[in-house]
Amino acid sequence: MTDASRTYYAPTGGLPDQNQRARERAVFTNSYAVIPRGVLSDITTSFLPHWTKSRAWVLARPLSGFAETFAELIVEIAPGGGSQRPEPDAGAQGVLFVLAGHLTLRFGGQTHEMSDGGYAYLSPDELWTVENTSDTPVSFVWVRKRYEDVAGIERPESFVTSDEAVTAISMPETSDYWATTRFVDPNDLRHDMHVNIVTFLPGGTIPFAETHVMEHGLYVLQGRGVYLLNQDWVEVEEGDFLWLRAFCPQACYAAGRRPFRYLLYKDVNRHAALDLT
Repeated sequence: MTDASRTYYAPTGGLPDQNQRARERAVFTNSYAVIPRGVLSDITTSFLPHWTKSRAWVLARPLSGFAETFAELIVEIAPGGGSQRPEPDAGAQGVLFVLAGHLTLRFGGQTHEMSDGGYAYLSPDELWTVENTSDTPVSFVWVRKRYEDVAGIERPESFVTSDEAVTAISMPETSDYWATTRFVDPNDLRHDMHVNIVTFLPGGTIPFAETHVMEHGLYVLQGRGVYLLNQDWVEVEEGDFLWLRAFCPQACYAAGRRPFRYLLYKDVNRHAALDLT
């Protein structure tokens, strides 16, 4: 994939047309949910404590019958806005992925200027700040997860990279039609979550119904696809968000003429908790 072919859908809000039909593509079940991009309007935004000139669309949060391991938001910061106290949970780790605009991220005494496709992993207990020093809004995906400490394994350090800087790895025997951009080494057991980019070229497919212990949050960055969610085939497009419960059967194929790409969260590398209280 060339750099010019990378695009990232960022919602801009607004209000739905009064003549629009009420029935959207939104679906909520006990095994999956689909939040279509048309839902991301001005009336579904949230404001966050200690954030200025900012708003967020909350896509997933820990909730009975919904996401269990993570929260996911799209945050939009207007020029001059940001936060000096963005993360309220000292035990939370995070990933920021810039969809559009310019974000100034500071931690550990260093300043990182991030633009479209920029990726940051923020370790638990990291003191970090974000600011929009440009003259246009910036939008980014923010994935949050409470870190699960393990005796004898140290916590991972924070880092900044980008979609462009990391080479996607093709799945075996797929002729590059299915590839994953991995920002963390899968063998690094310090990490208990992965937030990767999965890419399918037109014609690419997951040819079997996966079912596994990992929970998923999936934000479509680019293109169109058709996803098998439990027993339903659902059309999705850039800007849509999907939540998949652990063990929800899943498969997909790319549709349209552009690459089908999505930012994928999953919990990894930890024993299953036996105490559900």
